[in-house]
Amino acid sequence: MNDFLAQHSISTDIQVAWGEMDALQHVNNSVYFKYFETARLDFFNQINLLDDLKTTSVGPVLSETNARFKRPVTFPDSIVVGVKISDINEDRFVMHYTVFSKAQQAVTTIGWAKVVMFNFKTGKKAKLTPELLSALLEHE
Repeated sequence: MNDFLAQHSISTDIQVAWGEMDALQHVNNSVYFKYFETARLDFFNQINLLDDLKTTSVGPVLSETNARFKRPVTFPDSIVVGVKISDINEDRFVMHYTVFSKAQQAVTTIGWAKVVMFNFKTGKKAKLTPELLSALLEHE
């Protein structure tokens, strides 16, 4: 687990809920996108990405997301979702997620999302601010 945490500068702890399991007695595949969202918002809060949303109307939207399931997770368990950043461009970047099961002491799921900065007033893409670019580069 220490190796996992060392590889991810930002990580989010999540408790697996009984109701997240499906008829096959493992966490339903769709729930992982909720886990990714939780980690994404935790990351955004830690780098203050959403602070200016109300005043600038510029914020992140997903253009694409993906998951690869390696091992099933069951209740009870606690997972850690590690986040890394890559492919930083003037208006977008890619977030990589790695889900680590504390019960199994193993990576269970990997995923990624393309995040595009969007101006909600104009309905068009927006450029990364210098502050956001700097924060993203710290987690690349």
